[in-house]
Amino acid sequence: MSPVNRREAEVRRILEEPQPSVPPDLYAEAVRRGGRMLRRRTVARRLMWLVLLAAVVAFVVWLSVAQPWVEPPSETTPPLTGW
Repeated sequence: MSPVNRREAEVRRILEEPQPSVPPDLYAEAVRRGGRMLRRRTVARRLMWLVLLAAVVAFVVWLSVAQPWVEPPSETTPPLTGW
């Protein structure tokens, strides 16, 4: 018997055996856990968007106050020569 035939026979034997019974409350437990996971993901996603929005607002406020594109005023005056 070749390895492929042995595998097929093993799979057929496993499939022909009676399957174990599933606990009756398994479906309800899976639905409860799945709902909880979805709620957590939704809250996490909303929190991430809120943090991103706060970061953008803080960046825009910093830009409007600091104006980093404007050259700062000089601290000293150039020397006056040639008067």
